[in-house]
Parts: sequence; structure tokens; C-alpha cells
Amino acid sequence: MNDQETIQDYCYDEAAFDYHDRAYIPLQVADAPEQPLRIPEILKPDQETATDVYYTITAQTGAVQLLPGKKTATWGYNGPLLGKTVIFKDGQTVHIHYINDLPEVTTFHWHGLAIPGPIEDGGCHAPVYPGQTRDVEFTIHQPAAFVWLHAHPCPATAEQVWHGLAGGAIVQDQHEAQLPLPRNYGVDDIPVILQDRRFHEDNQWDYRQDYDPDGILGPTPMINGTINPYFDVTTQKVRLRFLNGANRREWRLHFSDDLPFTQIAGDLSLLPKPLKMTKLMLTCAERAEIIVDFGSYRPGDEVVLYSDDTPLLRFKIHEFKPDHAALPNVLFETPNPAVAPEMPIHYVTLDGMDEAVAMNGKKFKMDRIDYQMPMHKVQLWDIENTNHAPGMIHPYHMHGTGFVTVARDGHAPNPNELGLKDTIAINPGEHVLLKVWFDVPGVFMYHCHILEHEDGGMMAQLKVVDPKNPNKQYQLMDHMTLMRAFAEERHVPLNELWLGGMDSYRKMGEEM
Repeated sequence: MNDQETIQDYCYDEAAFDYHDRAYIPLQVADAPEQPLRIPEILKPDQETATDVYYTITAQTGAVQLLPGKKTATWGYNGPLLGKTVIFKDGQTVHIHYINDLPEVTTFHWHGLAIPGPIEDGGCHAPVYPGQTRDVEFTIHQPAAFVWLHAHPCPATAEQVWHGLAGGAIVQDQHEAQLPLPRNYGVDDIPVILQDRRFHEDNQWDYRQDYDPDGILGPTPMINGTINPYFDVTTQKVRLRFLNGANRREWRLHFSDDLPFTQIAGDLSLLPKPLKMTKLMLTCAERAEIIVDFGSYRPGDEVVLYSDDTPLLRFKIHEFKPDHAALPNVLFETPNPAVAPEMPIHYVTLDGMDEAVAMNGKKFKMDRIDYQMPMHKVQLWDIENTNHAPGMIHPYHMHGTGFVTVARDGHAPNPNELGLKDTIAINPGEHVLLKVWFDVPGVFMYHCHILEHEDGGMMAQLKVVDPKNPNKQYQLMDHMTLMRAFAEERHVPLNELWLGGMDSYRKMGEEM
């Protein structure tokens, strides 16, 4: 693909798009009035100094008026649904006080932050039980990016994110701050969290009824927790920070009139240079930042963002001042450290579909370390999607680091994959070569980010060894500890407990 030209396709294998799946549920516009797009508030720090910031984050239940009629029961962070936007600054030390006001155990995972694991990272090994709290501290050392917070208790990650436990966070740094980019939050700098839901009787969500081991889908688009949203455009250029926060769905984004836009960032950094595009596909957990120029429109016009043929978000054009500022040709220099010659290529396979999902032929075990590598050493990882074509596209994610995409089946990566990423879509039968290194120690997970796939066992974990403390041991939980907690909190005997991921193990004759 010539990255000097406008990108006009979705880059991935069409035969593997999710709409070919026999259980695919197409999107449709809800029978509900238009609503202003909810813009998550910025979370106010409890305290902030030049070097430190303090936050309190509470996981809580709530109810939200999403459709006409009864409110929908939801979960959220510091609010009834999703979360407030958290601001992190490069070089700042962050202190967070977590509170769990939910009826069951949860964890607080910072997807995209390069922070130690397993406790600070907030995966399966960092539970916060109902009515309890946890305090963590970490320092931010990474480029500007749009990252996110979501629940990650094994194997109920998918169900808790479906309830609403997901929210955005913005990492700021001095380099990005000096570029001529829109950054007036809520006016020309807008997070766009893409999710989908099915509404049952009385407008309620029913995860178990909708459950699919290949990933739950719903027919109704929900953007920032808004149904049928619109946004009032008051500036010529608008920066949209997209997050695919869905359990399963791929979003194939384009605007009415084939309006071109410019992608400036991916998961964990700005792109090396801006890319002009008319189409953008995001798989689960991927992020992309784009700038849309509405300069050819006039007050009263309307521009629509679509996924495939379904409208997601309407942009209503108002008066704005002309903006002739040009983007710089160079946005970011992607790190390209040398591979350690003594480190052989590490191979990872993403295997199967439905309940048969696995990684390197094995289902995930919380108390098993699958791989070990030294901190600061750079290694090539070869990630293979072993599904036969047409198969499924698997979005592969790594905790605790950002990687550089080297090649797809021996060819150059897609042009918008040339920044730092933490999640990458892999076509059926494809090998994707990554440069991987960790600048923080700990135990970290890597997995498919179709949430039901990770709950079902397409996940593994590695130990990153600090050469200054090579013998450090980490206390790892096992699945059964969390299973007992869920059973107690849901007031059922352990043998009657249902969690979607448990089915995948049971139906394959395996214990968790």
C-alpha cells in the first residue's frame, strides 16, 4: 500500500470480517430520539503537585436513561456508566485509591500503560473485593496517547466490561503539547468510545442470555454511553480519539460523502506522519486518533460517521472560524531499538474459535508462567493466527508495554501501524512480527482482546525479570480463588456458578 496516497480500504482480509460469522448481529438504528453525545467529564484529582497526582476511582452500580422508558442498570467508574477521563502526564507519579462499591470482586486494569505488574497493571492478580479498597502508585514514562481503564477479573472480564466498566485516559507529554493539534477537550478534542448492546425487557442488558463464546454482540450502537448521538461542530477541525471498547465487534468507520480525514495517532503514540484516509477499521481495544476538517461544510449541514452502512454519530455543523493551519509532515519518531542477538524469536499462536480457543495450544492458567524475558532486552515476537481462512481476525494485546510492528507475513505493516501499539489485528493464517521490550518488571498477560476469547483461555502470561532484582517472586492467584469469591458474592454454590469463560474450559474437558 502506498502511504503517500489516501488510504481507501480497511487493510484487512475481508473474508474474515466479523459480519461473515454465522452468529453475527448487524447494527441497526435504535427507535429513540437523537441525543447530544455524552462527553465524559475529566476526573478531578484529589491533589496534584508538580511531580505527583492523586486520584480516587470508584467502581459502582448505577442506572442510566439510554432509551425511552425504564432506565438501564449499569456499572461505571465514578459515575453510573463508563468512566470520567483521567489525565496522566509523562514523568508524573500517580497515586490511585481504588474503591469497589460493586456487589462482586473486580480489578482495575490500565490498558496501554507501561507500569509494573501484576498489581499496578491491574490484571487478574489484583482483585478488589466488594466494600474494600486498594492503593497503587506508579510513574508515567511514555509518549502521549489515548489509553483506557477496564475491569479484568478472570474469567469475568467480558461480563464486567459489558456492564459498563470501561473509561478513557489521556497521556500527555511535552512533545505532543508543542504540535498544532486540536486539544480543547469537549470542544475540538473528543473521545469516542464505540460499543454495542442489546436491550431486553424494560431496557435491561442480559449478558448471559446474549452470551456467545466467540464474543457477544448487540444490535444497538452505543457511543460514549449515548444512543443515537449527535455532536455540535463549532470548530473547523475536530480531533476524535476512537476507542473500540466493544467485546467483539469490529468497527469499519467512514463518513458520509466519503469525507477524507487524517489519522495522527494509534494505540500508544502519534504516527510518524499524518495519513489521509477515507476508511478506518478498528478491532477490539484498538485506538486511533483522527482529525476531521469540516471546512467544506456550512451551518445547517450534517455529516454522519458510519460503521459499514449504519450511522453511529451525526455531526451538526455550526458557525466556526476558518482554520488554515497545516499539520507538520513529521509527528513522531517511533523507537527502533536493536534486537538483542542472544534472544531467539519467540513464537505465539492464537488458536481456535468458540470454546476451543487457546494460546500456543494451551488454555490460560492464572498460576502458570508461560514465558520469561529480561527487562530492557528487545526481542522479536512472531504472532500467528492459526485459524484457517476465512476464520476470524484476532486482536492480539500485550500488557505493560508498547511494541513496534515489523512485518505482516514478510511485508511492510499497514501505514497506520508504524507508531507504538499495544493491540494489533491478525488475519487468519497470518504471521505478524513485533519488536517487544519491557521497561518495567512484573508479571504481565498477553491475549486476544475479543473479551470472551480471553476469558475462555486465549491468554498467557510472562514474567519480566529486573536484572537488579532477578530473584524477585510474585504471588500469583489461581482461578479457583476468584471462582469461590464470585460464587459467594452471587449467593450460589460453586458448582452452580456460571461465568462465560468457565463454559469454555468445561466444554473442552479442562479445569480452570
